[in-house]
Amino acid sequence: MQNQRSATAQIFLLIMTIAGWFALSAQLYLIILNRVTSVPEAIIRYFGFFTILTNILVTTCCSVLLLKRKSKLNDFFSSAKTLTAIALYITVVGLVYNLILRFLWKPEGLQLLVDELLHTVIPVSFIFFWLFFVPKAKLQWKDIFPWLLYPFGYIIFVLIRGAFAGYYPYPFIDVTKLGYNKVLLNSGMLVVVFVIFSLLYVGTDRYLKKQTADFY
Repeated sequence: MQNQRSATAQIFLLIMTIAGWFALSAQLYLIILNRVTSVPEAIIRYFGFFTILTNILVTTCCSVLLLKRKSKLNDFFSSAKTLTAIALYITVVGLVYNLILRFLWKPEGLQLLVDELLHTVIPVSFIFFWLFFVPKAKLQWKDIFPWLLYPFGYIIFVLIRGAFAGYYPYPFIDVTKLGYNKVLLNSGMLVVVFVIFSLLYVGTDRYLKKQTADFY
């Protein structure tokens, strides 16, 4: 049973690793191909999307766990706290895109495939991975606070860079169109979303309480 569980987990990791690196590479290619600015600026903008940064985090995590090599990096990514934080981030990526951003444009061809992978397939896959393969009963309510550092840091970075570059990766944080008051309100609402889903993940962990075998 344990061997079967471990094999299934490895399949999940393999699929997410392949899908992740393909989608990230393809998105970089598309951003450079369809750029309206210089190549260096296009690349900087590519790494300025929360979606891209979070999918890099997910894909790196899956790649490290798939290799199963003993290292500090493996210890970090195999931690239930780290895996839950990553699940939280990719959940919000999928949620925001599918509820808000999806209706703002109509991608086609390769861009459509990439969008579905980054915003739907990978988020859903990682959520299922967390549910079935990440050891439970290992989280505490206080773990929520460190998890918020990443989205907080991202918002601060985007606002500072936007003030100098005049570019904002998402319409709901575009200061040039909305102004700081509206953007700060939107950012506050986004933080609330992170808090709610943090509570949901910890609550789910505490509710299940059944210790799952460590397949690493």
